[in-house]
Amino acid sequence: MGSWKLDRLINKLIENWPAKVLSLAVALLLSMFHKISILEERYFSVPLKVETSGELLPSGPYPRIVKIMIKGESNSLYLLQESDIEAYVDLSKYKTPGLYRAPIQIKNKSTIAETSNLEIQIDPIEVLIPLDQSMTKIVPITPSFRGYLESGYELSSYTLEPNQVTILGPVNIVNSINDVTTDFIELTGRKENFSVVTKINNKESLIKIEGSLSVTFSASIQQSIAIRTFEKIPIIVSGLHNTLLARPQINYGTIKLQGSQLDLDSYTPDSSILSVDCSDIDKEGTYLLPIIVSAPQNFVVLRYEPTEIPVEIVKQTGGDL
Repeated sequence: MGSWKLDRLINKLIENWPAKVLSLAVALLLSMFHKISILEERYFSVPLKVETSGELLPSGPYPRIVKIMIKGESNSLYLLQESDIEAYVDLSKYKTPGLYRAPIQIKNKSTIAETSNLEIQIDPIEVLIPLDQSMTKIVPITPSFRGYLESGYELSSYTLEPNQVTILGPVNIVNSINDVTTDFIELTGRKENFSVVTKINNKESLIKIEGSLSVTFSASIQQSIAIRTFEKIPIIVSGLHNTLLARPQINYGTIKLQGSQLDLDSYTPDSSILSVDCSDIDKEGTYLLPIIVSAPQNFVVLRYEPTEIPVEIVKQTGGDL
């Protein structure tokens, strides 16, 4: 009885077996296609980290960004963040300068990536990186300016704190750097002392600046100093007795003044800036008299001509009155 049932079961299983095998294969394919159809793709761009022994550093251009495609089920895939993925090349085994090729490796920081069945593709898959000896160097900081101070003012002095930094990088690049500069410091419209905190501008991506990138810039501003020459200034005779008449042989002079640009721009010499004093003269004759300069106190007299002039003194007559 039991044998009969077993034979019947076997006969039932093998009955139309090609059709049954085909149906099973179709079911498996449909299941596989369904799983594939529900897989999704995400794309990331992550920075490439270069690991070295410390004695050598990258000394030339190489891809800084790695493109990553991750394929998997959406419920796992969209829990991943860009920060969960790290791309790196390991060059720590190299001890001498040279050009080295190495594969890019991926490190998954997320437990989701470790437990989920994810397909990962990277572009590029390897890189070529030049290495050179590492070097440190102390260089000065140079301020960078933008704009102009208000007209009539100038930057008389400034300080930077700190005024120098230590840079680290491959020897071929470090040797070519003589200073580092700050971000632009705005001067437009300023006319008073000021202080600002700015940043060091690292223009070379293969160089690391050690310590803080912040610097304090303090400026002293003063009025611009200018020099101006005034010509054809009349020479005035003063102090002469009313019975006498002066006949200067030179009637005009020149004076060179130094002062703030703003003051000089608005200054017009008055008629008494150059004169001769005749108060000690009481008789006729020709006298060589020194020029007296009466310039405003906010100016420095650098030069004047003539320094003395001959003056003929005569008695006044009825026709001179």
